[in-house]
Amino acid sequence: MAQKYERNQDASIYVGNLDDRVTDELLWELMVQAGPVVGVHLPKDRVTQSTQGYGFVEFQTEADAQYAVQVMNMVKLFGKPMRINMSAQDRRTQDIGAKLFIGNLDPTIDDKLLYDTFGTFGPMVQMPHCARDQVSGNARGFAFVSYASFEAADAAIQAMDGQYLANKQINVQYAFKKDAKGERHGSAAERLLAAQAQKNDRTL
Repeated sequence: MAQKYERNQDASIYVGNLDDRVTDELLWELMVQAGPVVGVHLPKDRVTQSTQGYGFVEFQTEADAQYAVQVMNMVKLFGKPMRINMSAQDRRTQDIGAKLFIGNLDPTIDDKLLYDTFGTFGPMVQMPHCARDQVSGNARGFAFVSYASFEAADAAIQAMDGQYLANKQINVQYAFKKDAKGERHGSAAERLLAAQAQKNDRTL
């Protein structure tokens, strides 16, 4: 049981836009066609125990996982194209700071809907997270979305800020930094560091 928490991130893929009928077993049977599968995990709602439209698949090697991304991305399951990318991404991209705050969300909005809505602007480094009360589990009306590039984050702000989602006008802006009071992500310094890191990646 502890395996899901000790998953080898480098050999794991994220699978999104899944139909509610997709099960661990079905995903396993599909992905094993790409390479040896170690484990499958479909997160479930704590209350309803229903799947949430996304999951993770761990392969034996990173090469197997990368191959699965290439051959399985956008393959349709129950008529819905799966959105697949490496679970870990490049860890250097996780810290670039392209993190957005989505405010004034309707309580019916969940992580899956946010992924489907904001995933069109570019690759994300992790699944969108709707903040919930730790005791009641009720939505708190805001969420965070982290992109792999500032270009994607900028595009999301330009397209979605002030738009209506589930009949409520949402606000989309760069999130505040945890360690710097009053300072938001998306600064010129962060963008410069991200550009330098991307340049270094190309030379590796």
